[in-house]
Amino acid sequence: MTYNDQFIRACRKQEVNHIPAWYMRQAGRYDPEYRKIKEKYSLLEICEQPELAAEVTLMPVRKLGVDAAILYSDIMNPVASIGVDFDIVKNIGPVIDNPIRSSADVEKLRPIDVEGDLGHVLETIRILDRELSVPLITFAGAPFTIASYLIEGRPSKNYLRTKEMMYSEPKVWFSLMDKLGDMVITYLRAHVANGGKAFQLFDSWVGALSPRDFQTYVLPTVTRIFSELQDLNVPKIYFPGVSSGELLPTLTNLQADVIGLDWRVSISEGRNRLNGRFAVQGNLDPTVLTGPMEVIKQYAKDIIDQGIQEPGFVFNLGHGLFPEASLDKLRELTSYIHEYSAEALKVSARP
Repeated sequence: MTYNDQFIRACRKQEVNHIPAWYMRQAGRYDPEYRKIKEKYSLLEICEQPELAAEVTLMPVRKLGVDAAILYSDIMNPVASIGVDFDIVKNIGPVIDNPIRSSADVEKLRPIDVEGDLGHVLETIRILDRELSVPLITFAGAPFTIASYLIEGRPSKNYLRTKEMMYSEPKVWFSLMDKLGDMVITYLRAHVANGGKAFQLFDSWVGALSPRDFQTYVLPTVTRIFSELQDLNVPKIYFPGVSSGELLPTLTNLQADVIGLDWRVSISEGRNRLNGRFAVQGNLDPTVLTGPMEVIKQYAKDIIDQGIQEPGFVFNLGHGLFPEASLDKLRELTSYIHEYSAEALKVSARP
């Protein structure tokens, strides 16, 4: 089996034959076959069945021709192991039975037991390591994003209780950050030990913070995560989520390889704000996929043209795929990214 390493090479700012592409939430509800599986099993039930979770992870690789797989899982999965009861409720998201509101609540959290509680996730990774001909990206939710669910009790628009704890109970906040940071480090290390070829830290909602608050209350823990995982010889991606463009200049000392960008900042501007230190990933607005194919290709072309100006670019979306996305359009988009970028890279390489 030939192994497609274009994604790994791009993450390391090495020469590529074409711009690699994968899509956040590429294993998901836009696929009719996946929707049929979801009629029978919940997300968490799929995750608990390694053969099924591996098959769902493989489906978009086969159907779309993407250059990387992303583990079918959920950022909340490891939280159960540290002592938090939750459910993923349809049309809402994670819902916490007993939200964390006090130091006593934080003290109750126990260290993660990946082998004991999450062995099914590790078995899924091992199956995929045998089956895939592209790299497997595993992932974890970043401490702020996980904390926002644990404190609010469900998804939030204003993060009122989360910020209240940050400002009013900083000792409790930092204690929670420390415990979640430990959880993430242990979880991702186990992923790589079992066959993960790259990992992404999803901080989907940290763009709700000002740069000052991010630097004060969140960045120290994110920095520690990447620092403590620095010995792992795999690409490390930080995605600071939506509306995070103002945070990019604060990331320049992070020991990551790739920074994911949302669509509000161009690839060129994102690189400028990051001082050119990282490979970058992104950043098509997912809703562009509602348009006709010629419009989608024009947006993709603009992103690729910026991406190939410097080594180190991975094509992705600025956030996750949505259920109404078209599988046929995604397949055609992936082919276009490969074909157009291959030719554009040849042209740019000519003297």
